Amino acid sequence: MPRDYFGEEIAARYDEDEGFMFQPAHIEAVVDFLVALAGKGAALELGIGTGRIALPLAQRGVRVHGVDLSDAMVARLRAKPGGAEIPVAIGDFATTRIDGTFSLAYLVFNTIMNLTTQEEQVACFENVAAHLEPGGCFVIEVGVPGLQRLPPGETFQPFHVGERHVGIDEYEIVNQGLVSHHYHRTADGTFKKASGPFRYVWPSELDLMARIAGMTLRERYADWSREPFMRTAQASASTSASHRCASPTSTALVSSV
Repeated sequence: MPRDYFGEEIAARYDEDEGFMFQPAHIEAVVDFLVALAGKGAALELGIGTGRIALPLAQRGVRVHGVDLSDAMVARLRAKPGGAEIPVAIGDFATTRIDGTFSLAYLVFNTIMNLTTQEEQVACFENVAAHLEPGGCFVIEVGVPGLQRLPPGETFQPFHVGERHVGIDEYEIVNQGLVSHHYHRTADGTFKKASGPFRYVWPSELDLMARIAGMTLRERYADWSREPFMRTAQASASTSASHRCASPTSTALVSSV
């Protein structure tokens, strides 16, 4: 992901997004899930952004730290009530190290896909493993690649159509890449385009990345309410655990060490 992709222009309108991930009920479900795993320990958010999850999680009493590549997004976080109290390191979350260990690390809303090579995604797992205390968990929320919805021979798939925003994914199937094209309506009624590269990842591939980093799958769910993960699921929340933590099979991908 280019360092300047989440610059001031995107940061300024990020919290105005019409997507479901900004709905209070959805945020509450995510926070409930994470609070239960964090316990009395600290949590590390990779790609903390403007604090969509970190702020309500901190309000629930969890000590939250963050990593993010975008100065502009973090500036928005720090301008919000309570945002300045959350320590954030500016850097690539695949490699940036910070002091301390955590009972929970989490990476939500497809943010693992911001790492556009398999090597970077593996490095992310290894970096998380280095930050987790024994028995800690790594939670990843990521959509299951929707290649089956592509018409034969097509590479474009709309993912959001609204009054102010239209989003279309362009798949590069050979290398598991995609480019998300966003068209935002401006004040004068015209649309402005922004595009960014991503790398989609399969559930089984995430499990292998966890094993490379010394972790094992603990749980996998279809959503934050712990609905069973079925072969037709369009998204997953997963938890993995390392050999130092018991790892019963389930539906979300959460990782632990």
